Amino acid sequence: MSYQTLKHAVTARLEIKKSEFIAHAYPVSSREQAMFHVEQLREQYPDARHWCWAYIIGDPDNTTSAGFDDDGEPNGTAGRPILGVLQHKSIGNVIIVVVRYFGGIKLGAGGLTRAYAGSAQAAVDQMTLSPYIPMAKVQIVATFATEAQCRYVIEDLGGQVEDVAYSQQVMLTATLAQADIADLKERLAMDGRVLESS
Repeated sequence: MSYQTLKHAVTARLEIKKSEFIAHAYPVSSREQAMFHVEQLREQYPDARHWCWAYIIGDPDNTTSAGFDDDGEPNGTAGRPILGVLQHKSIGNVIIVVVRYFGGIKLGAGGLTRAYAGSAQAAVDQMTLSPYIPMAKVQIVATFATEAQCRYVIEDLGGQVEDVAYSQQVMLTATLAQADIADLKERLAMDGRVLESS
């Protein structure tokens, strides 16, 4: 599972035969987040003609969730071309919404397809991408004396302590890359034990 994710939101603008296409791309991790951005843009550009979009949650080559909408443009001329750009570039956990202001000149089906794909590509060209790293939550039981060492090992592996509960022992809940769990278990064999991961 090797794909790219978007680090932060970007915007790109194209003008084609007096129509303006404004492409917004956002990192998302759920369909609900993606739809939130669509609604925000409908409010931000209330006088636009179309708000066409496509999103991918997860791996673009083996996606668990993807969707698109032509929002009144001829069938297959807007959402699908945007989705095609994301799949071709192997970008996951992202939505691109293209807002269109109609300029009075009809583009035809081929022209629309090129315009929406071109708008999505313009947004991709603005993106700062990073490789997707599958993360996992782990729980570690440690003694009070070994808590600091456990924290050090988690942070040394690029992980983050999310929660700590104190009772007879210390229960640390941390998030780190799945690929580092075996290394974490090995390094904590003396200081604490990894209870479970998810």
